[in-house]
Amino acid sequence: MVRSPIQGSPLQRGLTWFSQRIETPPIPAPTLAQTIAARQRFFGVDAVDSETGSVRSDQVILSWFGCASFAVALGGSVFLLDAWVPRGATSGYVPTTPAEVAALRPAAIFIGHGHFDHAADAGPIAQASCAVVHGTAEHCATARKQVSAAEFPCVALGSATSSPGDRYDFELTQAVSVTAIRHIHSARTPRHEGADACTPVKPTPRLGDIRRYPPTLADTAHLIRRLTDPEGGVLLYQFRTENFTLTWHDSSGPLLDKAPQVLEVLRDLPTSDVHVGAVQGYNQFTNGLRDPRSYIEALRPKVFVPNHHDNWLPLITARGEAFRSQLEAELSRLPNSPELRMLLDPDDYVVPGRLSFPTK
Repeated sequence: MVRSPIQGSPLQRGLTWFSQRIETPPIPAPTLAQTIAARQRFFGVDAVDSETGSVRSDQVILSWFGCASFAVALGGSVFLLDAWVPRGATSGYVPTTPAEVAALRPAAIFIGHGHFDHAADAGPIAQASCAVVHGTAEHCATARKQVSAAEFPCVALGSATSSPGDRYDFELTQAVSVTAIRHIHSARTPRHEGADACTPVKPTPRLGDIRRYPPTLADTAHLIRRLTDPEGGVLLYQFRTENFTLTWHDSSGPLLDKAPQVLEVLRDLPTSDVHVGAVQGYNQFTNGLRDPRSYIEALRPKVFVPNHHDNWLPLITARGEAFRSQLEAELSRLPNSPELRMLLDPDDYVVPGRLSFPTK
């Protein structure tokens, strides 16, 4: 959700000089043994064939690796939702690496938007794993700039100038259909009063995580290089198999105020079995979790899973526990409140059993 205030400043030029002194080596192509090991760690030993690395098709498994990034096993396919292992302000807080994520050999990477905290590792992971990146034309361009030899395909779903509410439908595999919806980034709006008013969420940052997980120079340099990556448009994705519907988005914009037509498009989508949605955003300081609630109300999920609510940047973020009570209060206002599957950092990072769902 972060936009850099230093773009074009002398400070940025100094930080860029520093970051260029420390290069990040490319991720090597993973071996089959590495893929099997990574998939078993992310999805569970019982979900992965120990000889071929194929994943079970009778379960839907999501494994969280920080901010809004998830590895997903759905319909026998493996893919990523966003592609950033949080680091730079800390190191090791999220217990994985871009190389291990690439070892999953995802078939695809779906980018919600292009800011560093969502897509900073998309290019290197795609290049190493041969994954197909999906996002706007600007997301594709940013991912390709992250690597010296952009040897991976990217499917452009509109551009930064596409209209909120625009819809893109395609097949990922014979078993998995995808719908992408253009929506908007989180933004602050004037405080609402009356029946629709929500309590602001102002969690206290957990600075102690920096002391416990101090950043390495390499991780700090990587973060600095990607700080000013552009948004490039914002996309919500819905994935459907014959028996399961998963919806995910990595930002929750003020649709009620700025793009109500998007809510109409979301209401027309099939009901979500699981909805994974961003809850941290700029409007939390003024209107609490009103914006995330509007997405949940439109998508009508059976289970809601929060994302983008962990302590990935300890100077301004907090641990997920800070959002629990307010999120429970907002869900209770809905006529058909979904089950809340709360994710809490750091204990729920790369824990496949936390988000495992049988297909019908």
